[in-house]
Amino acid sequence: MRAFIFPGQGSQSIGMGSALAGASNAAKDVFAEVDEALGQNLFRLMREGPEADLTLTENAQPAIMAHSIAVLRTLGIDLAAKADFVAGHSLGEYSALCGAGSFDLATTARLLKKRGQAMQAAVPVGVGAMAALLGADLDKAQAIANAAAQGEVCTVANDNDPSQVVISGHRSAIERAIAIAKDHGAKRAVLLPVSAPFHCPLMQPAADAMADALGGTDIKAPAVPVYANVIAAPISDPDRIRELLVEQVTGMVRWRESIQEMSAAGVVEFVEIGGKVLGPMVKRIAPHARIISLVTFEDIEALAKEIA
Repeated sequence: MRAFIFPGQGSQSIGMGSALAGASNAAKDVFAEVDEALGQNLFRLMREGPEADLTLTENAQPAIMAHSIAVLRTLGIDLAAKADFVAGHSLGEYSALCGAGSFDLATTARLLKKRGQAMQAAVPVGVGAMAALLGADLDKAQAIANAAAQGEVCTVANDNDPSQVVISGHRSAIERAIAIAKDHGAKRAVLLPVSAPFHCPLMQPAADAMADALGGTDIKAPAVPVYANVIAAPISDPDRIRELLVEQVTGMVRWRESIQEMSAAGVVEFVEIGGKVLGPMVKRIAPHARIISLVTFEDIEALAKEIA
């Protein structure tokens, strides 16, 4: 069995998609359609920068999705015939849903632009922060977050793999967590260069904004089941998809559990669409799984021949 997985924020880089668009009309068309849907030249920003503008949440989110869908369309497969499940890390869940046909491309781009703007606006710059706890599992991370909270928000945001958990909340609480992390058994704690504290209760205004946006959006049943971040289980019902995408804004990304559950269901091959970020995480969760990362046209051609 095979799952297609889609990366989240942090996988953006200057030049992303440029070579692919030169080699693939399908990719070129994706970038043009996203530009038209957003009314901005996002693809030029992806190609040329400046990096500070590409890193802005409202640009990074639709850019990463556009790159993933460009890779998928260049691959040119019938997803339902070649994949048993799809999943995405945080914003990657939107890419997965677009790839599986729940959203059209223009709708996905507009939703992610809105999501990025709402997440950035939810908390004033400097008030929130995120940190990666390395060498810490979920139990250790939760203990660190609980000890550091002291009445402020400090929660687990991403359970990425057995050795990497991300926490999110008020900046002062995150700084306390970093200071005590080693005492609680973590190898290292690293403040992340993000502009807002994602996947924690401070994001509630963004969740409300996405509830409004998704409430007026037509969602179709996906061609293959989508593993939802917040429940680490496959879903296909459009109303449930809508509900969980809203919960996802403030909820924990249960990536480790999602990969474990897919492996338990029989998935032996994970194909990362448009990045090389998730593959190492998957390998730490499911060491015997085959990992394929599709970024270049050559990567895509090789897999297309294999699974034709």
